[in-house]
Amino acid sequence: MKAKHTEFARGLPTAAASAGIFFFCGPDEAGASAAATRVIEALPNAGERVEVAGADLRRDPALLGDEARSQSLFGDTRHIYVRANGDEAHDALKALIETGEVGAGDAAPIVIVATSATDKSRTAKLLEKRKDALVAMFYPPDLMSVAASVRAMADGAGLRLGGDLAERVARAAGLDVRLAQSEIDKLALYMDAGPQSPKTASVEDYAEIGAATEEDGFGPVVNAVMGGDLSKLPQEVRRMKELGLNPVGLLLALERRAAQLANIAAKLGSRGSLDTLSRGEKAQLGIFWKEEREIRQQLGNWQGLASRDSKERKLDRLIPRLIALHRSLLSNSQAAELLLAQDLTQITRFAAKR
Repeated sequence: MKAKHTEFARGLPTAAASAGIFFFCGPDEAGASAAATRVIEALPNAGERVEVAGADLRRDPALLGDEARSQSLFGDTRHIYVRANGDEAHDALKALIETGEVGAGDAAPIVIVATSATDKSRTAKLLEKRKDALVAMFYPPDLMSVAASVRAMADGAGLRLGGDLAERVARAAGLDVRLAQSEIDKLALYMDAGPQSPKTASVEDYAEIGAATEEDGFGPVVNAVMGGDLSKLPQEVRRMKELGLNPVGLLLALERRAAQLANIAAKLGSRGSLDTLSRGEKAQLGIFWKEEREIRQQLGNWQGLASRDSKERKLDRLIPRLIALHRSLLSNSQAAELLLAQDLTQITRFAAKR
């Protein structure tokens, strides 16, 4: 079965109740991950979480079936969470389905977040017609859709948001629904709100606990790195430490910009210039007048060839690098700031190469 990404802003699609395999893909990795979290929270008995890397499934397709049909160490239920790149999980899912059809037994719920995959990928095609599977593709969010998600989060937390507060939270989170959820959780705690004791939050309340906006926090770092501006990078790294910017949040902002550039490049095709796009097309791609100059320059940087002997663009190498860095930050949280600073320097140098 297939679902639209917009359905997840209102809750879980009804089809999710009968699915045991969830495949979330598309350029909005944050939205896909948030949907995965929502699915897991809705499982009747989620039990133990077993994380499996897509690269491991590619090397050993039987691993998924082994994990999904194994008992937890303490005999409890379990669910499998897979973070994959592209079609890394395809062969493993195919093997799981085939062995299940010949009587291998029931499998634990499997939730897959597949960066760089689409709903036209081999894995999506394998699952989309099955009644026990749900496929959804997540597109880069716009302000209105994230604000709608923020309102839904607030309703669930017992918060009534006054004025344009939902949009303010969405902007502060850089249109990342995971960071937005964190902001809503903090605001609910500050307001002592809950489903049984709802409270109305004001802009002033949020100002007491709110994160720096992306423009004040992540934006300048992203522009320095993606723009290959080696002269600005040291001061931005220093500012990153002084403000205590979240390393994963900053990396997510870089991932969104890389995905945005990839979408723009695909839209332009052989036309090759932003000047060929109408105002509506630019808006759909998230190109607004305040950032158009930076995006134009960054697009020129990253559309170049990775090396003289390569047919790959720099952008083709950037996205896998950011995915690998994301995994590294999550598994080395204590050293996350140092790891990020090192990689920011290397990415900036790569962007600056001619």
